[in-house]
Amino acid sequence: MKGLFDLKGKVAIVTGGNGGIGLGIARGLASAGANLAIAARNEAKTAQAVKGLQEEFGVKAIGVKVDVKDEKQVKDMVKKVLDTFGRIDILFNNAGTNIRKLPQEYVVDEWEEVLNVNLRSAFLCSQAVYPAMKAAGGGKIINTGSMTSIFGAAKVMLYSTSKGGIVQMGRCLANAWAQDNIQVNAILPGFINTDLTRQGRKDIPELEERVNARTPAGRWGEPDDLAGTAVFLASKASDFVTGVALPVDGGFSIAML
Repeated sequence: MKGLFDLKGKVAIVTGGNGGIGLGIARGLASAGANLAIAARNEAKTAQAVKGLQEEFGVKAIGVKVDVKDEKQVKDMVKKVLDTFGRIDILFNNAGTNIRKLPQEYVVDEWEEVLNVNLRSAFLCSQAVYPAMKAAGGGKIINTGSMTSIFGAAKVMLYSTSKGGIVQMGRCLANAWAQDNIQVNAILPGFINTDLTRQGRKDIPELEERVNARTPAGRWGEPDDLAGTAVFLASKASDFVTGVALPVDGGFSIAML
């Protein structure tokens, strides 16, 4: 059982890892010893995240500027990580966006943007790391889903569709790549304090109070609440766990009211 959660020597890519849930995940992986590639578009924000991870946890970390919707940029990102570290053991597909409107108000360009950022990117990144993981004898792919992977809501149709797709895509990849010792799972965060959800509380009156009332834990989550689950799904501790969508939600998804 020794070293079951130890990630020393492992290399993880975290897309959208420079803030919010992604940074909470990156901090968890770094605390277990993983070296990191933080992949995002905002170079200044990424550099700040990388510096913080290096200083706090003493791991090696790099930033990679990438638009994860773009196949060539994703392939270039994977090459840069392999050139830097020589391996890729863990991929966290976390990059995401949302546009809140009623279904009849969306235009096609908005559909494409949300689905491309949230779902297409996870496919592209997973496909791109597969050869390196297979060659290394295994790996871990973890996708960030959502409570909207389970529930629908009037003003998040695009987001919910993409996050439902994340779970089903993960199940398919888990089946396809089990023979290569690659486990594919999803985390379904509940309501977590991030820039995205802070905007949601502005867009949806009484959202904070309604979430607190329904959540048995009685509070919104923080990004670091994802850290332990991230380490579990990225480590040897989850070698016989695949195709799972694991809520990290303070009990929101099991409460009737």
